[in-house]
This record gives sequence, C-alpha cells and structure tokens, in this order.
Amino acid sequence: MEVREQINIGNITCSLISAGTLWADGGAAMGVLPQTIWRKFLETDNKNRIKLALNLLLMQTSKENILVDTGVGNKITPKIRKIYNPSNFELLENLSKKGLKKEDIHVVILTHLHFDHAGGITSIFKGEKKLTFPNALHIIQKKEWETAKNPDELNKASYNFKDDISLLEASNNYKLISGDYQLTPEIKLELVEGHSEGMQVVRIESENKLAYYAGDIIPLEAHKHLSVTSAYDINRKDTFEAKKKILQKLDLNSGILFLNHDIKKKIITF
Repeated sequence: MEVREQINIGNITCSLISAGTLWADGGAAMGVLPQTIWRKFLETDNKNRIKLALNLLLMQTSKENILVDTGVGNKITPKIRKIYNPSNFELLENLSKKGLKKEDIHVVILTHLHFDHAGGITSIFKGEKKLTFPNALHIIQKKEWETAKNPDELNKASYNFKDDISLLEASNNYKLISGDYQLTPEIKLELVEGHSEGMQVVRIESENKLAYYAGDIIPLEAHKHLSVTSAYDINRKDTFEAKKKILQKLDLNSGILFLNHDIKKKIITF
C-alpha cells in the first residue's frame, strides 16, 4: 500500500518528514478504549507497546522552510531507551533528502514540549550540545514554556530536558505566544490545550484547501473517534472538544489531516 507523504495546500508544499520511531504503552495511547478492541488493529511487542511514528510536518513556501516539532532527538538517556526504545534520530538525514540542511530551517513550531516532540530542539554535534536548527525561530505557547521550565508533580515526567530549554532561551531564537497566532496569511497556530496546557495545532488554508496538523490531539487514525483520547492528555474534555471542532471543519471543507504518530497512514483526506 502506498503511503502518501507530501501534498500541496494551495501554494504551500506540505511534507511529512520522519524523525524516527518509538514504542509506547498501548493502553496509555488508547486511553479508555478497551484492549480487547484496540488489539484487533494495533500490533504490540512483548511489553504491550505499540510502535509510533514521529511524523513531523515540513511546510515550504516561496520564502521559508517551516518545521513542526523536532522528534526525540539524539540525546537518548538509558531510562528513555528502556521505556520507549526509540530509533536513531533520522530527522536531519531525511531533511537532506529534500535538499535541506539544518541551517535552512527558518521556523520551528512546537505543538507542545513533551520529549518526543521537543527533544530534538538540541542535538549533540561532535560531542557538543547545540541547537539543531541554529537559524530557526522557535514558536511556543507561553503556557507550555512555563510548564516545561517549572513542571509540577503531574507534569514532571513529560518535561525532563531543562538544559535544552535553557540553551534555547540563551540563544534568544524563540518566540512565546499566547493563544491563536497567524504565522503567515495561510498558516495559523491554534491554542487548543487538552493534551497539555499549552497544546497548539497547525491550520493551513490556501486556495480553498484546508488542512490540519493536529499533533497529539489526533495522533493516530484510531483517534478520529471522538471518545478515544490518550491517557497522556492533561484534560480529556478539552481534547474531545478540540478534536470535534477540527474534524467538523475538515469534513465540511473536504480537508486534509496529517497524522503525527501513525505508522500505516500519514495523511487522511475527507
């Protein structure tokens, strides 16, 4: 079966770029959905984990290369490796297949700052930790930034890379936003919360075409079902409401949905 990885939304070329894979607990990913149901369509390993893709969105305009999220990165601790068994960090290699170097990324949008989405903010180059995309402006919701810098007991397991945040802060290559933000006439960031306090999704609209990169609001095709939300969500009701609005808009406009964690299906058309 052919898996589409690129589509044009008006004058914006949208490509899903793999940063690798990881393995996450199937029950946590599927939340309230009973295992007897999700085991019918999701394969597990001997630890009851399912394989998740790290599908990052690259949006290319005539002027800019804009990347959404950064994957796990190449600074894998023994604890993370034991729990999630992530693959090698493939992002830079796969960007090079598009003819892009790390210096060619102009903007990095962070949907949120959990380790599998923001771990690649920095990388180890020749033994030294540096920003992975040194010329990029990193756009983050202020709520998410504050949570990542000072996580409480509920959040500290998901935000465990203060050194990376500090390096980004010292570089001044970041912009904090509060609420919805119009990045370009075609690209809008929408604060939805739900999965995390500062969770944002990316809306692309150009030439009567509509698409969403909803991140962990709709990470797998199975999460198209409104009641299926992950156990990682900080507020299940907010995730439900955000998902409902996104899917309604896509259905009404025959839109396109990019899936960030689905191995088998990366792009859904309505």
